[in-house]
Amino acid sequence: MPKYLILKHYRGAPAPANDVPMDRWTPEEVDAHVAFMGDFAKRLEENGEFVDGQALSQEGAFVRYDGPGKPPVTDGPFAETKDLIAGWYVVDVEGWDRAVELAGELSAAPGAGGRPIHEWLEVRPFYGAPSATGE
Repeated sequence: MPKYLILKHYRGAPAPANDVPMDRWTPEEVDAHVAFMGDFAKRLEENGEFVDGQALSQEGAFVRYDGPGKPPVTDGPFAETKDLIAGWYVVDVEGWDRAVELAGELSAAPGAGGRPIHEWLEVRPFYGAPSATGE
């Protein structure tokens, strides 16, 4: 079965319907969101579709080799994944349609006020997996 990456974004995607930043949620709203994510992963694990899922800190840096004897170069004047990517799920599913179906379910995670976020999630096939167009 092909593997797909479902990316959650801090920013860079269209704004979700329930666009209240997590740092403005109540502790109960955060707990409900985290529980939803855990239940989602557990269900995928039970049916054999779960490979990995992680939430990411906003800390980090781009690093580049800058030549022999020179220290690595870090950061720069560009958007970095620490500002963009909040976390991910890796799923091993029958195909593109199932990966999109799961991303749709994940988009309904609760946010502020307990209402679904309706966030935009990015779905990308691992290299060599069939794409949405079958190519």
